[in-house]
Amino acid sequence: MQYARPHHTACLMLLLSTALSTCREPYAPPAITNPNHYLVVDGFINTGANTITTFNLNRTRNLGDTTVNGIPELDAQISIISSGGATYPLTETVGTGIYNSAPLTLDVTQQYHLSITTTTGETFSSDAVPCLTNPPIDSIFWRQPHDLTIYAGTHDPTDATHYYRYDYNETWQHNSQLQTVWGVANGMIYPVDSSTQRDSCWTTDTSSNILLTSSAAETKDIIAGFPLVTIPNSDPRVQFIYSILVRQYALTEGAYNYWQLVQKNTQDVGTLFDVQPTQLAGNIHCTSNPAEPVIGYINATNLQQQRIFILYEQVSNWTPNQAGFGCDTVQISYDDLNPFVYNYPNPNYAPWYFITFGPLVLASKVCLDCTLTGGTNVRPPFWPQ
Repeated sequence: MQYARPHHTACLMLLLSTALSTCREPYAPPAITNPNHYLVVDGFINTGANTITTFNLNRTRNLGDTTVNGIPELDAQISIISSGGATYPLTETVGTGIYNSAPLTLDVTQQYHLSITTTTGETFSSDAVPCLTNPPIDSIFWRQPHDLTIYAGTHDPTDATHYYRYDYNETWQHNSQLQTVWGVANGMIYPVDSSTQRDSCWTTDTSSNILLTSSAAETKDIIAGFPLVTIPNSDPRVQFIYSILVRQYALTEGAYNYWQLVQKNTQDVGTLFDVQPTQLAGNIHCTSNPAEPVIGYINATNLQQQRIFILYEQVSNWTPNQAGFGCDTVQISYDDLNPFVYNYPNPNYAPWYFITFGPLVLASKVCLDCTLTGGTNVRPPFWPQ
């Protein structure tokens, strides 16, 4: 038996590799190359007294897009139209794809639909929908066997709602590791006030999950305690004061079924503006091209909302496991004639405190400025004093 010599084998492999590479062509699946930027209409018609209706118009991303978020649909013409023929236009916040009405008090005995015209001449229209009465939220409450779970409760004495959706904003306070009464601006040290302090910060986040519940299978239209969010034990959000503003929406059965489908898609894939693996059959249609899909479901209801606060003193066995930073310090001398001139060359440090008849003590800026770890130093107007 004869064996190929090593250098002959290497040559054969090289020729085979070259042949394969010349025959191989790049393949781009249609899901990547097709411009599937379908319109997404996100919002509801607010039927509360003297309230503003807001809609967010975006385009879906496809797999080949580099943008992370949706693609805003700019400069569209959008209006709410009543069954009686009244028209209520919405105005875009420039460059955002977010459209707002003037404060409206709509006639809840009528039905309403949405009309949209884009800058390219595409036209869209929703089905006419009735105005639903959204019952008040009975309570927002929390329980803490170990982790902390927040719940919503409501009921409709007329037994007419049955389908509900929730979302929320949560806000929490977080403080710097070290506190100082001094700030720096234009090369000078100055005493901070409530507008320039960096000791206390507040971060606000919006719910990302789609929260749906129904009483349709129950004998009464009661939501006794629907879980909204669970905060793991020792989460730093409850290190000082935590607040949650919960919003409740009444849905038609069709809207509920639609949002269930969105829930399955987006919570497995990403966001409402990502590629949709399942066709979402909403109640909005492209009238200029009936074959083009549109993502969205128009609902008309009044908004109910409620805010609660949770204080650190109210939770039990809660030791926030907030990651700390190495708070290095430096002492520098200063000019007695002008002690408030600041020219320390390392930008990673900032004034902490003055030692009486001694030097100025600096500390790592990240330990003195809570805004460097997120949030804002502006106290929310609803925050307790």
